Amino acid sequence: MPTDFHAWPQLLQHYEAMRETPMREWFARDCASERVKQFSLEAAGLYLDFSKNRITPQTLTLLTHLAGEAEVRQRRDTMFAGTRINTTESRAVLHVALRAPRNASFSVDGEPVMAAIHDVLARMRVLADQVRNGEWTGATGKRITDVINIGIGGSDLGPRMVCRALAHLADGGPSMHFVSNVDGTELAEILAKLNPEQTLVIVCSKTFTTLETMTNACSARQWFLDKGIAQDQLTRHFVAVSTNLQAVRDFGIDSANMFEFWDWIGGRFSLWSSVGLSIALAVGFDTFAELLAGGRAMDEHFLSAPLDRNMPVVLGMLGIWYRNFFGVPSSCIAPYSTSLELFPAYLQQLEMESNGKGVRLDGHCVRTHTAPVVWGTAGTNGQHAYFQMIHQGSQIVPVDFVAPLKPPRGLPGHHAKLLANCFAQGEALMRGRGADELRAAGMTDEGLIAHMVFEGNRPSNTLLMDAVTPHTLGALIALYEHRTFVQGVVWNINSFDQWGVELGKALARPIEAELTGGACISHDASTEALIARARRTEHACF
Repeated sequence: MPTDFHAWPQLLQHYEAMRETPMREWFARDCASERVKQFSLEAAGLYLDFSKNRITPQTLTLLTHLAGEAEVRQRRDTMFAGTRINTTESRAVLHVALRAPRNASFSVDGEPVMAAIHDVLARMRVLADQVRNGEWTGATGKRITDVINIGIGGSDLGPRMVCRALAHLADGGPSMHFVSNVDGTELAEILAKLNPEQTLVIVCSKTFTTLETMTNACSARQWFLDKGIAQDQLTRHFVAVSTNLQAVRDFGIDSANMFEFWDWIGGRFSLWSSVGLSIALAVGFDTFAELLAGGRAMDEHFLSAPLDRNMPVVLGMLGIWYRNFFGVPSSCIAPYSTSLELFPAYLQQLEMESNGKGVRLDGHCVRTHTAPVVWGTAGTNGQHAYFQMIHQGSQIVPVDFVAPLKPPRGLPGHHAKLLANCFAQGEALMRGRGADELRAAGMTDEGLIAHMVFEGNRPSNTLLMDAVTPHTLGALIALYEHRTFVQGVVWNINSFDQWGVELGKALARPIEAELTGGACISHDASTEALIARARRTEHACF
């Protein structure tokens, strides 16, 4: 366990010695520019400034030693080798192969996988080209103008986020719509705006049994039938992303229109696979290929850079520093780009589902805190909401600022203001504002001064990219994937299962039967009362 490593008590001792040191002291020295140089990195089109962290060169050295003792390099290489590191499900974890070139040597259980991956990519290209150029039509011969992606979790969050981020590159592609919630309102409101003759549905489910996805898919199929599309013509309006060929056929989708992926791809790491079909349809396959290339560039950096100059490792170990030594309960991601507004939601699943675990690989309890609560929204909106707490609240909240230097869509005068706010927030969090500073500015009301003091010394990272391109977005996503992996290695947990989502699903099935008139079974008193109240509701749409 991490607390047994030699670096752990050294880090505890180091933390006690420097935890009260204000960062502004380090930036006030003549060598401050050297600090920025030492605590910044570039990789795969991304620039990371991590100098506004409560760290010294000794901190980074000790954190690097901890990563070494945890065998981050060896575990990384084991993952890239296709070993079944997802031990609770006996699966390899090889999403990195999805963005590798055809001549790469990835294999699982001795079986090469690149030919199968690129065969699926080739089929995705064909469909994307056919839909985008009008060759693929609906049942009545009309061009497809709208695509609905029906999925949930990794089959929704990743593709939805990427399509939003790259919307400025859509260039005449079909309008994209995403449905994930089993609440029928979401699907009903989308269908109300669409013409069934010009709509294509992607049903995205590994097993083709996921409750939310298949409920929505069946309702969408009925909508086509109700609108006059014949049963035997539904194949012009449905494609599937799945591993369950028989279930796809039983649903009524032509097996030729099923796009495969494999059990060694976890849902939250799957946007690089055929789960990204919606991305290829939205922005074109060449753009999707550039996304893969960006992810591959970050993979190569992760594999080759030394630990102390390795961007995913540095970010991961900074997260360990704050979570386990400062005891911070949450972290914030603040993209200063409307195009990246869904990135925080995507990271919530990536980090909290991966590392929200309390059991080590050996089955014993973890004795340290693991994943923090991840949250955030696009800047500058957050400044007028929760940044008050980040600046003056009682808890430290590390912030990752992410910003493109060029806007995807620009209006004169806007982007300079956006970047100015992004950079100013990081400076304000680090520097703060003292009472003496306020008095020197002429403030005399001591009562008011107490409310206007900013403690400062609040940590942040700033990640910059030249622009929101497919390549830089791919690198950004892969960066956080590997960051999450690094932290899981240090905590010695399985970052690739998600047993915590299973129990609620299992309990929901009998409750659904009870709500729709089935026999009641025994629950706790609260749950029984809730079911009874719901059953008494008039006109409930059960």
